[in-house]
Amino acid sequence: MKKAYLYLENGQVLEGKSFGASGTAMGELVFTTGITGCVESLTDPSYYGQLVIYTFPQLANYGICLADKESPKSQMGGVVVREYCEEPSNFRSDESVDAFLKEQNVVGIAGVDTRMLTQMIRDNGVMNAVITTEETKPDMEALKAFKVVQSVENTSDKHVHQLLPEGEARFSVALIDYGAKQSIANSLLARGCKVTVYPYNTPAEDILAAGHDGVMLSNGPGDPADNPFCIEQIRKLFGKIPMFGICLGHQMMALAAGAKTVKLKFGHRGANQPVKDLEDGVVLISTQNHGYAVDTDSLAGTEGKLRFINVNDGTCEGVDYPAYHAFSLQFHPEAHGGPLDCQTAFDRFVDTMKEGL
Repeated sequence: MKKAYLYLENGQVLEGKSFGASGTAMGELVFTTGITGCVESLTDPSYYGQLVIYTFPQLANYGICLADKESPKSQMGGVVVREYCEEPSNFRSDESVDAFLKEQNVVGIAGVDTRMLTQMIRDNGVMNAVITTEETKPDMEALKAFKVVQSVENTSDKHVHQLLPEGEARFSVALIDYGAKQSIANSLLARGCKVTVYPYNTPAEDILAAGHDGVMLSNGPGDPADNPFCIEQIRKLFGKIPMFGICLGHQMMALAAGAKTVKLKFGHRGANQPVKDLEDGVVLISTQNHGYAVDTDSLAGTEGKLRFINVNDGTCEGVDYPAYHAFSLQFHPEAHGGPLDCQTAFDRFVDTMKEGL
């Protein structure tokens, strides 16, 4: 058994078993509470630059189904688990998670106390860490100084491309890719939308000139405030075309409207986050993956109206912008993997495009 080591920013060191690729990975240590959705989370661009603790005791007992990937490659820095399944059992399985991580060059460590690590992060907040298969101690000063940077730039598609629904296209949607999950495009395609995917740095003028019916602002990794160009383009789009933002897109829409964002102590990552619709009082169970949130108080004086809140901690989960024919959600209505409670958000977007401006 090859050893692996987890070095924490606070000086603690854990020894475990190496799986996946060999080498060293530095990143922000976070945890996800999802039980299913293994390959989906492993390929979710929102995890760029992060080392992810899976709180469920065993990872990938149903294997890796490549058809469920959310992006072409894994964006995680590394994986931390109690144990992983070496012989998965599922008719859709293409390979084991160990084989997949080796192919993706993602370092993993198993056999550590993930419950203790999760409790530590809940108590103290996210921290930087290193997973390594080397015997040499990493540079602890560099570890403390680590910050996820250029995350959107490194996860966004570099080329414009078009996706067509199976039947007749009813609407044309511009999907601005800040590190988009494939399931967002799939959800639009399923509703008869022709989807044109644009890189993160596409000028607003190009989007408007293309004659789309609506704009989808995707999810993505990192600090939303690190993307001033993207925020400025959203500001230019306000009131000129219907818009729907998810996760990072939601946060940057709020920044474009004049609100602020804050970093959460340990974020929301998993498929069991309850959100309350303030309009009708209904509570939905949602999938989430974010470390930042819109500052609810900062919405005062903007065109944004708080629509959804997190039942657990009261943070902002959704904002409506009636004056701009736009709305945004912090959670993931495409829900792969996760509950299907929130998929009607895409129907709402379609209705918004029907109404137009």
